[in-house]
Amino acid sequence: MTPLQFEEMHAPLWAELEAEIGVAERKRKFDGARLATLYRRVCEHLALAQARAYPVHLTQRLETLTQSAHRLIYRRHDYGMARLGHLVLVDFPEAVRAHGGFLLAAALLFTLPLLLAGFAAWHDPGFILHLLDADQVQNFERMYGDSADAFGRKRDADDDWTMFGYYVMHNIGIGFRCFAAGIFAGVGSAFFLVYNGVQMGAVGGYLIQAGHAQNFCSFVITHGAFELTAIVLSGAAGLRLGYAWIAPGRYTRLESLRMAAHHAVVVIYGVVGLLLLAAAIEAFWSSARWVAPEVKYGVGAACWALVVAYLGWQGRPRRASSAPHAGAAHAR
Repeated sequence: MTPLQFEEMHAPLWAELEAEIGVAERKRKFDGARLATLYRRVCEHLALAQARAYPVHLTQRLETLTQSAHRLIYRRHDYGMARLGHLVLVDFPEAVRAHGGFLLAAALLFTLPLLLAGFAAWHDPGFILHLLDADQVQNFERMYGDSADAFGRKRDADDDWTMFGYYVMHNIGIGFRCFAAGIFAGVGSAFFLVYNGVQMGAVGGYLIQAGHAQNFCSFVITHGAFELTAIVLSGAAGLRLGYAWIAPGRYTRLESLRMAAHHAVVVIYGVVGLLLLAAAIEAFWSSARWVAPEVKYGVGAACWALVVAYLGWQGRPRRASSAPHAGAAHAR
C-alpha cells in the first residue's frame, strides 16, 4: 500500500479524532470511550507508518494526533503525588537505563579526567596552579583544614540555610551546562564533563597530598553520591541531544532533536531532584563537624550503594510469579 492510499483510507478516522480533540480542548468535555477507541486506532496507524517508513509529514501528523489524545485521556492522572511517585519510582530510573550507552560515555568523560587530574595533583602539588590561582588554593586549604575558619567551625542554622541556597544554584548551574551544551553536537556536554572532572579531581588530589584527606573525604563522600551522579546523568542527556543532531536518521535534525529532548527531559527531572538532595546534605550534614568522620564514611557508602541500586533495579518489571505454574499446567 502506498502512503497516498494509506492516507486516503484512514483520513476520515484521523479527521474524526482531530474533531474530538478540538471539542475536548474547547469545552473540556468529551466522549472518553470514543476518544480512547480512536486513540488506539491511530496509534496502530502510527506504528504501521513508522514500520513502513512513510514520509515524515505523515508520521508527524499521526504523532501529533496521538500525543494530543494521550494528554486528554490521561491528564487527570498526570498531576499530584501519584504522578510524582511514578516519576520517582519508575519513569526516572527507566529513562536512565534507556540512556545506557550515553551514560557510559558520560561516566568515562567525567571519571577518567577526575582520576588523572587527582593523581597529577597528588604526585606534583604544583599541578594545581595550572588550574587555579594561589589565592583559590589557599582558600581551599583554609576550608578543609583544622583552623577555626574551616567548614563547620562557626556555622549556625542561618549559615546552613544560606549555604543550602548557594549549593542549589551552584549544583543546578553545573548540571544545566552539562545538559544544555549538548545541543552543540554533544561537544559542549563532553567539554563540561571533562572540565568539571579535572577541576574536582585536581582539588581533591591536592588536598589529600596536603594532609587534609580526612576532612575532605568525609565532607564529600555523602553528598557526592547524588551530586556526582547527577552531573554524569546531565552529561549523558546532553550527549543524547548531540547524537540526535549528528545522526537524525530519517528525520530532520530539528525533529530528531525534539524527540531526543522529549526522552531526555525525564532524566533532567530526576537530576534536579538529585541535586536538591545533594545540596541539602552538603549544607546540613557534610559540613557538620560534630559528626565523626567514620560515621560519614558509613553513611556515604550506604548512599552510594543506594544510588546504584536505585538506578540499576528500581522500576524494572517483576517476573511473573505464575510462570512455574503455567509450565506445570502445560506439562499436564
